[in-house]
Amino acid sequence: MTRERRRRAYSLGHRAEWAAMAVLLLSGYRILARRYIAPGGEIDLVARRGATVAFVEVKARPTLEQAMTSITATKQQRISIAAAHWLARHPWASTYNLRGDAVFVGGIRWPKHQIAAFELRFR
Repeated sequence: MTRERRRRAYSLGHRAEWAAMAVLLLSGYRILARRYIAPGGEIDLVARRGATVAFVEVKARPTLEQAMTSITATKQQRISIAAAHWLARHPWASTYNLRGDAVFVGGIRWPKHQIAAFELRFR
């Protein structure tokens, strides 16, 4: 991947995360963390609404359909690892309902928040 292409992808990712945060905030979620990095994984957004804490993966692709098919099993495992790390640092959240959500961003359509888009797998 060329330097320019990497820069564009990074920029697109940032814009997609801001769009995802807007969708979540408008739906009543509170953002607890953004770009949480842990050994072995990363979470784009951690959000809370009521008794639920959602670990949110944001995927941006040219079309919404492409975005919706882009969370691999390997990515799910990395998110689960990072979620376990986040929970270890925030033990208050372990009593909440925990979910793996996704926000898909594609084309000029409104981003789609998919509740329970993937299963969190804690060891």
